[in-house]
Order: sequence, then structure tokens, then C-alpha cells
Amino acid sequence: MLSYILRRVWQMIPTLLGVMLLVFIVFNWAGGDPSYILAGKGVSKELIANIHAQLGLDKSLPEQFLLFVTQVLHLDFGVSWSTQQSVIGIMAARIGPSLALTGTLLVAELLTAIPIAILVAYHRGKLIDRTVTILCTVAMSVSSLVYIIVGQYALAYKLGWFPVMGWDDKSLFNSWLHYIPLPLILGLAVSLAPEVRFYRSFVVEELNQDYVRTARAKGLSERVMLFKHVLRNALIPVVTAVTTSLPFLVLGSMLLERFFGIPGMGNELLLAVDKSDFPVIKAITIAIACATMFFNLLADVLYKWIDPRVELK
Repeated sequence: MLSYILRRVWQMIPTLLGVMLLVFIVFNWAGGDPSYILAGKGVSKELIANIHAQLGLDKSLPEQFLLFVTQVLHLDFGVSWSTQQSVIGIMAARIGPSLALTGTLLVAELLTAIPIAILVAYHRGKLIDRTVTILCTVAMSVSSLVYIIVGQYALAYKLGWFPVMGWDDKSLFNSWLHYIPLPLILGLAVSLAPEVRFYRSFVVEELNQDYVRTARAKGLSERVMLFKHVLRNALIPVVTAVTTSLPFLVLGSMLLERFFGIPGMGNELLLAVDKSDFPVIKAITIAIACATMFFNLLADVLYKWIDPRVELK
């Protein structure tokens, strides 16, 4: 196990270099000259040359790429072009609100979707299964924007059960108590239907396996058979789906953060794109790439923990 982990960590180095090279090429090819963005209206040759020198754009492309690699290794992406704040400082301030929302949403999804999926899969073909399937299909047909707009208008503006939007910069816990519940409920309403159908298919597939019939023939109780054997085997694709989504916990939920005024990474990325704030965009891109590689490794380790028969090569 340890040798496999070390080998995977070693393989992350060229992968990260490839991501940095791709990001560098994209931003240099499609991003244009950032000097004109920073210079504003008062553009002069002297000002452009000065900005080029400050950003290292007067150097050759290999030297610029080496400078970019150095920034990544030192976790120093410079300052934001729009706010003149440290990019790392901005990300450190935004990661908490994003994790408070998306982390809570992920836990709520798992605790809600998996039990419902097990229930309807066990009673597959019966009334409860057909009813839940129809409800999920209808729910998946509605745009997420409809859930957010209608939910915010009805539950917050009309009924006043929740704040319409806002955030307490001084207390993350207070914000979690007062400003997270409504976007959490709406986010759960959007994601629950596809998650239930997704997990249900895996449980149904396991229930049709030969070992289930053998367990029943041996007199094993339905509870033990379902939760000890079926659920354990069905967790492999569930772990794959969850770990695939984990990197985006860092990014947050753009729509929910935007609509509810949550100062998270998703909202920050939208602002950075709107203002062509390339240092922030590049830093978030590298962070997502690193998180993706880490959680892919975590998924492989969890496979081995769930099913010892899995061989890591």
C-alpha cells in the first residue's frame, strides 16, 4: 500500500507540470496582454513597458513559464489585478465559506440519498419505487435556477423563514447557522433526485447478484444481507462518484454563492472572470488540479479499504 501511494505521489509531479504548461499556454494564447487591463485608460508605451517588467512579460516564454512554476512551488501567485490583495490571502478567506456550504451539502446528500436509494431498490417494482422514480424524473426536469429563484422568493422573501442573502464575515459558525440553511435546502432539492436514481441503480445491480440469493438461501436476515453485503459492494461506485465531486468542494457552488451573496471560491472565480483577473483564475485552476489528483488517490485507497480483494498496482 505504502509503495503504491509513494508511486502515485511521484506520478503527480509530471501531471502537475503538464497542467501548469497547459494553463500557461492557454492564458498566453487566449488571455491577451494583461498590461492593457492593468493600465486602464491612461495607456502609454512607458507604462506598458513598466507593467511588462513588473509581471516578467519582458522575458522569454521559457523564462515566464519557469517563473510561473516557481510561483506554484512557493504558493505565491502574486496579487489580484482588481483588488491588489494577495491571491493566496483571497483564497484562504474564500475557502471557508465554500466548504461550509458544499461540505455540508455533500454530507446531507449522502445521508439522504443513500438510505432512500436502498429503500426503493429493495422494493424495486413496487409502488414506492415507481413513485420515487417518477418524482425524481420530474425533479430532474426542472432547472436548478427555478429551484433557487422560487425558493429564495417564497421561503425567504415572502415567508421570511430565512434571510434572503448575506454573510457574517466575523463568524463562520454564525453564518453557517443563519445563512447556509436556505442554500443548503435548495442545493439538496437540486441534487437529491439524480443522486437517488444514480445510487439506486447500483443497489439494484447488487441485489440481482448470485451471492444475494445464496445468502437468503442460507437464512441470512434481510438486514444483515442488505447492509453488510449489498451496501458494501455498492459503495465502490458511490465512492467513485463522491471522490470525483470532492475537488469541486474547493471551488464551491457558483450559483448558490452568487444568488445568496456567500463570499466563497465560486463567487470569487466569477468575479475574477468578469474582471479578467488572471492571477486569481490561474491559482484556482491549479488548486482544483491538485485537489483532483489527491482525491483520485484517496479513492483508490478507499477501494482497498472497502473491498480487500481490490489489488492496487
